Amino acid sequence: MNSTDLAFLSALEQAQLIRDRTLSPQELVQVYLDRIDRLNPDLGSYFTVMAEQAQQEAIAKTELLMHTDVADLPAFFGVAIAIKDLNAVQGVPFTCGNPALKNQIAPYDDGVVTRLRQAGFTILGKTATSELGSMPFTEPHGFPPARNPWHLNHTPGGSSGGSAAAVAAGLTSIAQGSDGGGSIRGPASCCGLVGLKPARGRVSMAPLGDCLSGLATSGPLGRTVADVAALLDVMAGYVVGDPYWLPDPPLPFRQIAAPTPRRIAVVNAIAPIGKPHPDCSAAVQHMAQALESLGHQLEPLDLDCTALVEPFQVVWRGGVKATRIPVEALEPVNQWLFNQPDSSGDYQNAVWAMQIAARQLVAQLAAYDAVLMPTLMAPPIPLGAWADRSPEALMQQVIQWVSPCPLANATGLPAIALPARHNAAGLPIGVQLVGRPADEATLIALASQLEASGAWETHRPAIAL
Repeated sequence: MNSTDLAFLSALEQAQLIRDRTLSPQELVQVYLDRIDRLNPDLGSYFTVMAEQAQQEAIAKTELLMHTDVADLPAFFGVAIAIKDLNAVQGVPFTCGNPALKNQIAPYDDGVVTRLRQAGFTILGKTATSELGSMPFTEPHGFPPARNPWHLNHTPGGSSGGSAAAVAAGLTSIAQGSDGGGSIRGPASCCGLVGLKPARGRVSMAPLGDCLSGLATSGPLGRTVADVAALLDVMAGYVVGDPYWLPDPPLPFRQIAAPTPRRIAVVNAIAPIGKPHPDCSAAVQHMAQALESLGHQLEPLDLDCTALVEPFQVVWRGGVKATRIPVEALEPVNQWLFNQPDSSGDYQNAVWAMQIAARQLVAQLAAYDAVLMPTLMAPPIPLGAWADRSPEALMQQVIQWVSPCPLANATGLPAIALPARHNAAGLPIGVQLVGRPADEATLIALASQLEASGAWETHRPAIAL
């Protein structure tokens, strides 16, 4: 097997090759480090490459593999992974996409990073994010922009754009991201990947507490549904003191069986924004036909998220205001968000308004097993497309583009982004399925069924070859 084919194997396939002793952790890590060295200057997908640490760890794991019963090894022993630079990895720069923090070294591992290490993963590095994760594209000031492997002049999305670009280009088989308003699902859509925003409370935010009043969570990005499900199994679980938590599912997510026929709502327009770009509408229709052919019952649904728009913005601005970075060190749009005159009372009232709207939306969706809708309202945008906009005008563009995503964050519902097709320009266009409360299992089952039916193509971007 050549190195490119090896790089594009699923994480589960790589794990099995290692357990079979057909592949060593050292060989696998070196394949990715070579690809990162060659391609990352063009892609900007990694802020920090942990080459020395990853090599040393891989050598030690290779030695351990030769003298250990594989039954005693964790599930992803020796497999490589990337971590978004909004999460702390001990001893490694922790920038949050701000150049003033390039020399900040994390003194601890975030809880999700600890779980990944316990599962046997070797960390390749920290991936690019927009500053503070606040934008749905990944072009933070002071860093090279992250680029879409399918078209280098376009964004891979954000804020988990670096993780998505790395997976799509074969610079890792799988990656961690985070999603507070579409930051996993948007990049998955832009890069032709599977990306899952777990239900609120599924993945711990330890050692920190609540994030954006429950809007944000870590989650997996991968090229296959099975990889994403297996990585969710690793990430999930209660840590003492979590403000939100869910019980473990009856079965591991990776073992979810094919679904019985389900009732699925189809959303083709979202008030107050309206209808998406024709490419995105076509992707929803394509996936609706695929679901219908598999025996599921599909029904049109009008969705009005107007009541979420203003309170969501206030809560989002609160996340920027809570940063310990001096306001003058932030890029202009985050300075503008920081300087909006919201009081602590405004924030609390916005949380209440958002929760009331979320209750109403969850009640409206309760009749359905899943909701099929666009992930984004338009295809991936060119790099710098909105650079000349004022911060206020930029935020209006952002709200319009990502408007299908915040529903799942405000309600805490799980949502999975799936590749659907490529448009005439060769750019990936994705869709998402939003599930019932705490019901990632149905989404994974539906996604697996669609994947097995050939509902989307699995070819590689030209740069990756």
